[in-house]
Parts: sequence; structure tokens; C-alpha cells
Amino acid sequence: MKFNYDIIVIGAGHAGCEAAAAAARLGSETLLVTMDMNKIAQMSCNPAVGGIAKGQIVREIDALGGQMGVVTDRTAIQFRMLNRSKGAAMWSPRAQSDRMKFSGLWRSILENTPNLSIWQDSVEQLIVEDGAVKGVKTRLGVVFHANAVVVTAGTFLNGLMHFGRTMVDGGRISEPAAYGLTEQLRELGFTTDRMKTGTPVRIDGRSVNYSLTTIQEGDNDFHKFSYLPEVHRELRQRPCFTLYTSEKTHDILRSGLPDSPLYNGQIQSIGPRYCPSIETKIVTFADKTEHQLFLEPEGEETNEYYLNGFSSSLPINIQIEALQTIPALENVQIYRPGYAIEYDFFDPRQLHHTLETKLISGLFFAGQVNGTTGYEEAAGQGLIAGINAHQKVSGGEEFTLARDEAYIGVLIDDLVTKGVDEPYRMFTSRAEYRILLRQDDADMRLTERGYRVGLADERRYSLMVSKRSQRDALIEFCRNFSIKPALINDKLEAASTTPLRQGVKLIDLVLRPQLDMTLLQEMVTPLKEFIEQNIEEERRQEIVEAAEIMMKYQGYIEREQLVAEKLHRLENIKLGDKFDYDNIKALSTEARQKLTRLKPQTIAQASRIPGISPSDINILLLMLGR
Repeated sequence: MKFNYDIIVIGAGHAGCEAAAAAARLGSETLLVTMDMNKIAQMSCNPAVGGIAKGQIVREIDALGGQMGVVTDRTAIQFRMLNRSKGAAMWSPRAQSDRMKFSGLWRSILENTPNLSIWQDSVEQLIVEDGAVKGVKTRLGVVFHANAVVVTAGTFLNGLMHFGRTMVDGGRISEPAAYGLTEQLRELGFTTDRMKTGTPVRIDGRSVNYSLTTIQEGDNDFHKFSYLPEVHRELRQRPCFTLYTSEKTHDILRSGLPDSPLYNGQIQSIGPRYCPSIETKIVTFADKTEHQLFLEPEGEETNEYYLNGFSSSLPINIQIEALQTIPALENVQIYRPGYAIEYDFFDPRQLHHTLETKLISGLFFAGQVNGTTGYEEAAGQGLIAGINAHQKVSGGEEFTLARDEAYIGVLIDDLVTKGVDEPYRMFTSRAEYRILLRQDDADMRLTERGYRVGLADERRYSLMVSKRSQRDALIEFCRNFSIKPALINDKLEAASTTPLRQGVKLIDLVLRPQLDMTLLQEMVTPLKEFIEQNIEEERRQEIVEAAEIMMKYQGYIEREQLVAEKLHRLENIKLGDKFDYDNIKALSTEARQKLTRLKPQTIAQASRIPGISPSDINILLLMLGR
């Protein structure tokens, strides 16, 4: 039995799994400490991965060499590409997963990762010496030593669950809370607060009248999360179902508000605006007579369903009575009720962009302890924390992602620069460069970064280079191949698009909104032949789509790249510890206070701090001789 490691990861949720796997694969001797080895990578809320902007994060994790995309594809029971009616920058992959198989596959990956050990226990104390972390002490009294520790405790730190007026200690239903760490870190100078989240009722599918729902099938095409061609969906695909509440449902829910922890003062912590409970919906949107709900299967074979849209902490009897007013759920049987949970988090402005804490050397935070919510946001942070923990103990360079490189870069920059006033969830609107941060090209943006740091292997890197070469060759063919009107006008008219008056290059037809590469292959035989001869069959659809997006959006992409390059100049202007901001009287009082507290490393970071005005930035630039 070993007691000395390079890195210790506390918690085996989505952040902890990515952190531990990354650190170990990079070569650090890593210990993952979890309270329950049967709950590794547990999907605590909905059994789904991805969604708007979140799906982009998962593709970025995969492109860097992380595992979430692989696990999701192999355990998916439904896949959908959301926002297909919008531009490619908005396309977002989402998958329903088999909850048990998702967790089981993650455990198998971790157990078979070299340099990685697992210990089932709860960490109660960090060992800190001279401002640096040196290990942990567990509830069983075991001491493990390491030069870096990654805290990914999720909702478990002083977790408290609410079922109406009934309160139960725990980090997840039927699982104990974790105690000790928050109190110790507060004594060490960390700022902490409480957040709240919730989860819906789980329903026995045998009690649902599906004829009174609307079926929602998944996509059956080439799209998926992982860029690895051998990874695909292995399980039987299952549909979801939509249904609606009614005014009668809302009347019953209102009758329970006096016993709702959200409205009787029982819960004081910060909750999410964008994913409100059903009781919040009926109060906030009092004029609405119905709300859409989604029945989502929890697995390939199970009868358990997740009722998306019905998150609640109302008393159990109120939840059941309200559900029975929905025609499809008139005879509903439930496995367990919805509940709310409060937990501790740490102000993420206490972190560097590497996710290492500013107060304790070698200590990293990732996931919901940083005030975020969502498996994807947690996993993205875990990956970056795991890489940087390895870099810290091995003497490597810090690994960070810029806002124009990845949604993960936007996420972390927002956290450490702006902090949070509610559980942070990623949206496409948070990214000023979302045309550059599409889900289709995460490998083009990030695989080389992952390869250079050592996480993406040689094969993954070669696959990316090959894909880029084939994509560019197809784009070049379309730019150079000429089309004569006589050979295509009949087909253009049949496709309801304007016929040609003179010969054009093929790319001019690609740019037409009425046409796509599938149609054009039917119209232009040389195009079809070029693709069949030059684009590998296994990834043909993926590569053709990537080329089409590059051609259709080239002008927008180039314009956004220019903007990003201009702002990069500010990223390169270092501040570091050059100034005593308190003594710069030309700065506003708010700017002096925030710059002193947050210590931004660059002018660009300073400009993104709320309350820092353009005039404050100009003063700093003048002082730097700019």
C-alpha cells in the first residue's frame, strides 16, 4: 500500500474523474479519493450530457484527450444535435446516457489507467505547511502525502437536502455529506458561501400512459461527441417523451408554497435562474397556463424515467398530487421525489487561470466547489486542473486556454475574473467568439494543444492532421472547379434556386443557402468522385461537413479572427505585480479595490473585471508606456 503520491484528487464526480485520469496519463502518480466507488462519475441530476454550449465543452474535452466524450458516446441511448435550424456556431450535441453504464465505464477506465490508484474514504483535512499543500487526512485517519491536491467535492461539502420542511444531511440522496474541509479552508483565509440546486422526481415508466405524450426520437446520423472514429453508440436507442402541466397542476403546486423551502425562508442560499424549480416557474411566470416537461429514460433497459422540467423541493405529497393532474401521469408511481440541496462553494476569484488557489500553493479547485453547475462545466475544469497539477509537480509550463480558443477558456476566465452570484452555467451568449468555437472544429483548435502537453496521443494527433488535410483539399477543389450553366441549371431550378447566367466556381454554389454538399454531390459528378477518391470513408461525412462549414462561414470566421487577434494584444500586455493599485489615485476607488483584490495578470483580464472602466484601462496602459 502506497501513502506517497504526486497528486491527490478529492472526489470522483465528473471533475474528479477527468482530473485524475489526466494527471495519471501525463505521468504523475495519482490517488483518487472517493466516498463510494460504486458512484464514480454519478449523474446526480439528469442522465444526459451536452446541450447548448455544454456540448461544445464536451467536444473540447475530447479534442484535448479527455474521456467524457468517449464515455458519453459508448453509453448513449439517444443523441440529438440541437439548433440545427440555426447557424453552425449554434449547433450543440446532446446525448441521453445509460446512468449505470456511464458510471461503470468511467470506473473501468480509471481502474485501468496506469499511475492511478483509488481509495474509498472521505477527506476531512488538508495537510498544509508553509503555505503549500502536502497531503490529506481522511475520515479513517489515514494520511496520504502529495505535492498537489485537487478538490472536486461537488455538492458534498456540508450538503443539506430539503424535502418540503424535512431536512436531511447529505451530498446526494442516500449519500452522506462531507465535513471538515470548508471549515479548515475558511480558517486558512478562503471566502466561502452556500449555493442551492435541485433535481426532479424519478418516475416508474410502467405507470405512464405514453399515448397521451408526444414521442421525441433521437438523430440517427454520423454526429457524436468523440473525434475518435472507432468510438460510436453501442446501446439500443430509446425515445424521450414530451408532456405538459396544466392550471390544475399549478393550483396544487401553489397550495404547497407555504411548505416550500424556497419560499418559507428555509433555504437562504443562491439558486440558478436559468433552470428554475417548478414552484419558481409558477410564481415567476404566473400568467402561463402550462409548462413543457420531458420524460427521459435513465438507461437502456430500466423503467426509471427522469422528469426534466419538474425540479422541486415541495413536500412529497404535493409533488405526487400535482403529477397526477397530468393526464399521462394520472396513475403515476415514483421511485423517489425531487429535492433541493444546499452546499458550500468557494469564491472562484481566489483562483489563478490554472485553477490553482492563490492562497495555498499546489491546491487546486475544480467543479461545483467553484460555483458552477453541470457535468460538462465540472469536467472541463477537472481536465484543466489535472493537467496543471501535473505541470506543477513536474516543473512544466502552466496550461491555460484563451477565450478565443475554447468555451473552457471562457468558463474559467469568467470564474476567476468575474466570480459568481448564482450557479454558473455555460451559454453560447457568454462567448464573444462563438463563430470560432464551433462544436465541429474543437479538434482543429485544441488537439495540437493537448498533444504538446502530452495528453492527446500520437494517433489522435495524426487523425486531426489527416482530417485537416482532407478538409482543405476538398475546399481547394471547390474553389478551383468550374461549373457551366448548361450542365447544372435544370438541377438548380429543381432545387428552387436561381439558375446560372455564366460559369462559376463550385464554391459559389456551396455558398447558396438552398444548397448543401449532399445535394451538390448529386448535381456535380466530379465533386462526388473527388470526395469518394480523396476523403476516407470512415470519417467522410464528418470531413465533408467541416469543409462545408468553413466555406459557408469563411467571411464571418475571418472577421472574428481579426477581432480576436486585436484583443490578443491586450492579453500579451502583462501586469503581474508591477503596481500598488491603492496608490494610483487616478484610478477609480472601485478599480483600486478590485485590482488589489483580484490581481489580474494582463490588461485584458483587468478589462473584463466588472466595474473596471475603459478610462481605468487607459490609465494602466499609460503607466506601462503604451
